[in-house]
Amino acid sequence: MAIFKAFIASLLISLLLLQLVAADQLVTSASKNKGTAPPKKIDCGGACAARCRLSSRPHLCKRACGTCCARCNCVPPGTAGNQEMCPCYASLTTHGGRRKCP
Repeated sequence: MAIFKAFIASLLISLLLLQLVAADQLVTSASKNKGTAPPKKIDCGGACAARCRLSSRPHLCKRACGTCCARCNCVPPGTAGNQEMCPCYASLTTHGGRRKCP
């Protein structure tokens, strides 16, 4: 009976050690990933030129789009709509509550 208790105790200790090693590896890999390069900046000028090419007021559209792109690092595809593709872009509003980004 004593051998059985010693076997169970050693089994529990080894499982505990395996769990600690696995947790340490997760923490180590997460800290290594924090040091990676930040997300790449997109070309706001080109993206906004493509988005505003059919606008009746292209200069105003490009200026507003450029501000939104600089803040969100994202411009929805196409010339209008597709706001769900870039939630940050869609969430920016003016003081009056209207959508800021074209």
